[in-house]
Amino acid sequence: MSDPSLTPASVPAAGDRRRAPAPAHLRFFHGPMDCGKSTLALQVDHNQSRQGRSGLLLTQGDRSARPRISSRVGLCRDAVEVDPGTDLLLLVRSHWADGRRVDYLIVDEAQFLTPGQVDQLAELVDASHVDVYAFGLTTDFRARLFPGTQRLLEVADDVQRIQVEVLCWCGLPGLLNARVVDGQMVREGATVVVADTAPTPAPGEAEGAGVGPEPGPEVHYQVLCRRHHVLGQLGPTAAGPGQLALP
Repeated sequence: MSDPSLTPASVPAAGDRRRAPAPAHLRFFHGPMDCGKSTLALQVDHNQSRQGRSGLLLTQGDRSARPRISSRVGLCRDAVEVDPGTDLLLLVRSHWADGRRVDYLIVDEAQFLTPGQVDQLAELVDASHVDVYAFGLTTDFRARLFPGTQRLLEVADDVQRIQVEVLCWCGLPGLLNARVVDGQMVREGATVVVADTAPTPAPGEAEGAGVGPEPGPEVHYQVLCRRHHVLGQLGPTAAGPGQLALP
């Protein structure tokens, strides 16, 4: 006699996550600056919401200096700003307590998460069946893993390097982020300094130039190949790339 528990009638309807929660996953997408991680984050949110799922967007240190996920191609969505002291478990549970569904999380700038916050995301996946899509930089300006990135690489179910190719000035694939201060590449300083990849406007070019306090150092980031990151070379020399300049 067959086991009644194996009959088709006992199989829950597809998508009935309360009766038989589908496995959730923690996915991490990473790469250098300019690889399109924020664009991909917004695309994933769009695809999920079209299927009737309700998501929560999280970010910190967005280039817009506002609580939103913004892409250099012009896309943006409002998001919840978090910081290293934010308890992500309590944040999601507070939404549930208010009667709001949270089927998935989109976490941009995930490199800024603390290892403990990454573990909280993993707990939401395993215990509450919330899908998590995290997007972040691989390394900092010293070519070292961010703490949040390292923990995501250790515990994520799926890790993908974003395939949009970023080029160094020499034409080779850009892999590493250089911090440029007043036109010079630096290798020391605070791990987190929020700036864009576009050079800081020269004096007189920015709106309201000449008004207010003296401007600080010009800071921006530039993606380099490994060789030119090691050399600290931000562009071709006067003699041309790879050539020796004679006196």
